Amino acid sequence: MAQATEPAEFGEWPLKRLMTEVVGTGVKSAEDMTREQATEAMERILAGEPDPTTLGAFWLANRWKHNNAEELAAYADVIAEDVVYAEPDADPVDCGANYDGKGDTAILGAAAGIVAAGAGTPVVVHSGDRVPTQKQDAYKHVLDELGIRTELVPNESADMVDETGFGFYYQPEFAPRVHALWDRRDQMGVRTFVNTVETIANPAKADVHLGSFYHLAFAKKIVETFENMDSQSPHRVVMFQGMEGYDDIRPGYTKVGEWTDGDFRDYEIETPEYGMDFEYEDLEVDPDDVAGDSADLTAEIIAGEREDHFADAVALNAAFRIYAREDAETLDEGLEMARESIDSGAAAAVLEDLRDF
Repeated sequence: MAQATEPAEFGEWPLKRLMTEVVGTGVKSAEDMTREQATEAMERILAGEPDPTTLGAFWLANRWKHNNAEELAAYADVIAEDVVYAEPDADPVDCGANYDGKGDTAILGAAAGIVAAGAGTPVVVHSGDRVPTQKQDAYKHVLDELGIRTELVPNESADMVDETGFGFYYQPEFAPRVHALWDRRDQMGVRTFVNTVETIANPAKADVHLGSFYHLAFAKKIVETFENMDSQSPHRVVMFQGMEGYDDIRPGYTKVGEWTDGDFRDYEIETPEYGMDFEYEDLEVDPDDVAGDSADLTAEIIAGEREDHFADAVALNAAFRIYAREDAETLDEGLEMARESIDSGAAAAVLEDLRDF
């Protein structure tokens, strides 16, 4: 009687072969992977199959050659199979900030999200804890400083959105195999494509994504990534030039990329026209306590105790969240709604609900 054999766990493209035949042949001669090759690569990575040296070389080769949208979509679709989704009844804006954090300027997204929630726009944020390579302060750390629970299982995160209008999803709970790559990523010393695709994991299955970019070409690539994905099909993606790659809009001349149901347009805004008439340096905080300073600013702004440039920056960032979800037709209208959220005490009520959750 013939002995049964186990089915092959992977295909024909171990990372070492991809290196020698496709992506690792040099900056100028490297080729893009097929969808199938990129899918298999990510499956092997999440399974912990590659030798650490090979994995590091593969990540670095991808960084050198630059991933295209089809490769990023393949990676994101494999990660989606690992994600524990918890969809709230509300239809929130998904805010995708770099998980490895900020080190110079205030993290404004917590305040902006709470203000937007007070205006009737539900918001979801997500991050890990000291993610490589920067391992700086991110959403989790600001919320911790505010006395808000962050180490939630996904169903709790969804309940937080529905009960308060603002929700936080914690990467170790909603994407455990991605989180398990922490040590390997830390040993790299540079960002990898994981830093990009984790920001679009969308554990709440939101229909609107808000993100940031350094260059417009990257915003277009993220939009094309969503278009190529099988696991997601958002209705709307709004991207702007953010500070330190984060989802906080930078002062001054700023590019915006906006995609709605297949139509993409880009335009420029001058933030002084919306109240942000100051410089990047004016939003800097103590680099040794970015989370603590950001939390203090959040509490003071939401309580209506500040009317300075930080408050103006939070109002405009909240307006972008309101506008992204199409709860306001223009940024000007969104800005009015954001300021009313603070002045009426609605934002303060959201913060109180979050602390009680």
